[in-house]
Amino acid sequence: MVLRPKYEYGQAVRVIRNLRNDGTYPGEATGRLLIRRGSVGYVRDVGTFLQDQLIYTVDFIDQNRRVGCREQELQLESDPWIPTRFEFRDKITPKIPLVIKGDVIAKPGDEGEIEKTLRDNPGGPAYHARFSGRTLLVPESALDFLNPGLGEGT
Repeated sequence: MVLRPKYEYGQAVRVIRNLRNDGTYPGEATGRLLIRRGSVGYVRDVGTFLQDQLIYTVDFIDQNRRVGCREQELQLESDPWIPTRFEFRDKITPKIPLVIKGDVIAKPGDEGEIEKTLRDNPGGPAYHARFSGRTLLVPESALDFLNPGLGEGT
């Protein structure tokens, strides 16, 4: 299998999810936020991990950090950017009851989790959100953080 990089040296790229230390970034605690989603950096190098993943070294000049990023964590800086409130694994609760065919699947206060962010959803950002063993398509406006002090990019 030949891996062909999507991004080239010097290209401006935007990170589409928060980047946290997975234990490989020296001098920072594991789990600590390194780069906030939406930040722009420049590709400095491309390598491979386990021979099946491309890893881009991206220089985030404004944050004075070089971070390894997987291809699916990046988009071209010139591509449209739609900010979202939630991201993968955020703990959420519905603002209103979520109902399918008259059955309440989740109500305010129930815990759910974001499985996928849909930035280009017609009508605005939406999410695949998991509640009570079911995955639902839920618009951003119908969700809130389960523990509000823990959300918003912490």
